[in-house]
Amino acid sequence: MKIEALNCPNCGAGVASDRTLCEYCNSRLKTMACPACFGLLFIGAQHCSHCGAKTVVPEIIPEDRLGDCPRCRKRLDALIVGAVAMRECARCDGVWADAETFENICADNEKQSAVLGLLAMREARDKSGDVVRYVPCPDCQNLMNRHNFAGSSGVIVDLCKRHGIWFDAEELPRIIEFIRRGGLAKAREKEKLQLQEQKRALIEQQRQLERENARFGQTFPATQSPSTILVRQFVRFLFDK
Repeated sequence: MKIEALNCPNCGAGVASDRTLCEYCNSRLKTMACPACFGLLFIGAQHCSHCGAKTVVPEIIPEDRLGDCPRCRKRLDALIVGAVAMRECARCDGVWADAETFENICADNEKQSAVLGLLAMREARDKSGDVVRYVPCPDCQNLMNRHNFAGSSGVIVDLCKRHGIWFDAEELPRIIEFIRRGGLAKAREKEKLQLQEQKRALIEQQRQLERENARFGQTFPATQSPSTILVRQFVRFLFDK
């Protein structure tokens, strides 16, 4: 990542963007992206130094009853980003969102920008040597299902149908970018075409059976294709199916 000259949000001193501590006031520093222009800035800055936009300052609130990180078993903290409430692991940068929160992020551009601003700068964890492992839900401790979001995004998330979804550090930003590129709409259209093809195959099979059994006077009910699933319906489908 390119190193930039930024200002400490606490004392205003110039600090390189790769520093984690201000050498003037000893404040801890962590970078995020501006929700408007995605320019680099330190968490705590009230306005973006690149475009002047007002920033969304995240709140991290340590709590004892939010469960443990599915990956490293460290206690999760409450993470508030604007109107979005999630949980995060300070060690691995993974985040947990319940079904309603995730649905609202997927359907709301403003919430997407706020989340991207905070999470987009986080480095992806190298998974090349990882063994596929099912991890427990922070709420119920049952092992979660692994799910390729939208079937074609390539983002494998961990899903508990009752409680929510776990995202490793880079996964939620990747899903948001996938939605913004029209990936979800394309996936739904692909699924619609597949369903139509399946319907045609079933109709042809039905006609063939009707021809074969016509001498017995048998009839077969017509089949119906599922309705198109919109963004909110799709997210609910993840938890309901």
